[in-house]
Parts: sequence; C-alpha cells; structure tokens
Amino acid sequence: MMKRIVAQTAVLGIGALALLGLGAASNAIAGRDPLVTPLVAEDSASAVTVLKGQLKSTRQELERAHQVLEYSGRYSIPADLSAAIYDNAVAVGIHPGLGFELVRLESGFKTTAQSTQAAVGLTQLQLRTARGYDPLLNHSDLMHRDTNLRIGFRYLKDLLKRFDNDMALALEAYNKGPTLVAAQQEMGEEVLGKYSNAVMRATKKKS
Repeated sequence: MMKRIVAQTAVLGIGALALLGLGAASNAIAGRDPLVTPLVAEDSASAVTVLKGQLKSTRQELERAHQVLEYSGRYSIPADLSAAIYDNAVAVGIHPGLGFELVRLESGFKTTAQSTQAAVGLTQLQLRTARGYDPLLNHSDLMHRDTNLRIGFRYLKDLLKRFDNDMALALEAYNKGPTLVAAQQEMGEEVLGKYSNAVMRATKKKS
C-alpha cells in the first residue's frame, strides 16, 4: 500500500512540475504571479491530494490561456483585451463567444467608442443603464475597460433572466431597450431582427 502511494506521489509530482512550467505562460497573459504552492504534507496521502489540486488548477489555467489566445487571434485583438473579455464573461456567467461577438458588434473592440445615442465603451453602455448597477459612475468610468465589460455583461445576463433565458429576445432588448421589446411583444409585433441574428449566427459559427 505504501509503495503504491509513494509511486503515485512521484508520478503526480512529475506531472505537476511539467504543468506548472507550462502554466507560467497563462499567468503571464493576465499579469498574474506564477503559480507557486509549497508542497508541505505530513504524509504521502496528503501530498497526493495537494498535487491533484495543483494539477487541476494548472489545467484550468492552461485551458483559459488557450481560449484567450484563440480569441485574440480570431478577432485580431491584443491578448490582454481578449483576457479581459473572456474573464468578465465567465465571471458573469455568459458564454465567452457571446461576449466577444457583442463587443465586436457594439464597439469594434474600441474602448473609447461613443455613439450618437450617448452609448459608451466596449459594450456601448448608456450612463443611466450603468448607474442601475453603480449609482456613482460617471461618463469617464465607462471608458474603463473592465468596468464597462463587467456592467455590460451583467446587463445582458439580467436581460436573459427577464426574458426567460430567450437569448434572441435578450439581445434585441440589449440593442433596442427592454421596454420597447416588451411593448412589441404585447402588441404582437415582430421583435427579432438583424441584431440578434447577427450575434447568434456569428457565435454559433465560431463556437
């Protein structure tokens, strides 16, 4: 039994060292500190548990790095912007591909984008909408990359809840405003249009 535990520890240790070396690349993308966790265990069994946890964490970091770099290349955007869009989408609970398509269509990945309707930033938020999440925000705050992405994606997530997880309706509400979409529904008018079709078609094609 002890020999088996020792052997398993050795295998996991080698794997951990290999993955930790690869994991440094993913940490560099987000400007994080290298993944260094001292392996201090009172016995072999606990060492195995620690190593398994480290391997799982490193695999997740490597998968994230792969996705970030893939989206960066796909949309020809810097890796740090790709990482910000990816991380904020995941944190809010929307598919990263949807987040990238929303940003592409809304702002062309331009942090300082502004529309004639006073929509600002990567996700083209209006100040009154953003202040529903943070009343202290001002116009310049919406130019901040992570603030804009975080609130824009939260807004889309809330629209999904409001429209019973109907993605097409939520996207139309994001584009037209939820009040107008709800009114169109009540009057029996056609709600879905070019905006939701464009986002969903591109998301499916590139997923």
